[in-house]
Amino acid sequence: MSEAYLKEWIRKAEEDYVVATALVRRRKHPTPSAASFHCQQCAKKYLKAYLVKHEVVFPKTHDLLELHKLCLTVNPAFELIGDLLDLLNPYSVAFRYPGEEATVEEAKAAVKAMKEVRRFVQGTLGST
Repeated sequence: MSEAYLKEWIRKAEEDYVVATALVRRRKHPTPSAASFHCQQCAKKYLKAYLVKHEVVFPKTHDLLELHKLCLTVNPAFELIGDLLDLLNPYSVAFRYPGEEATVEEAKAAVKAMKEVRRFVQGTLGST
C-alpha cells in the first residue's frame, strides 16, 4: 500500500466533505441534491481509503453497500455504520438526474450521516 495513494483518497474525501458542508448551509439558492451527492461521495472515498490501507481490491463503483461488505471482511465493526451508508447510497446517482430531488431536510440528514461515517472511518485509519 502506498501511503501517498491512501492520502490522496483521504484528500479527495475531504474535498467532498468541505463542499457538502458548504452547500447545505446555503440559504439563498439551496442545492440539496448536490449537497447530498457530495455526502455520498465523501463516504465512498473514505471507504475506499480504508480498503486501500488494508490492501483490499475493490471494483470501480459508487455503491456504498458493496464497499461496505468489503470493509466488513476486514473489520466487523463496520456494521455500526451500515444504516448510515443505506441512507447515503441513493445519492450517488438517483438524485443527479431529472426526476428526483433531495429536500433540504434530506440534505441535512445526509450531512449528519456523512459526518458520522467520516468520524468512524477516520478512527479506523489511525494517524495517516
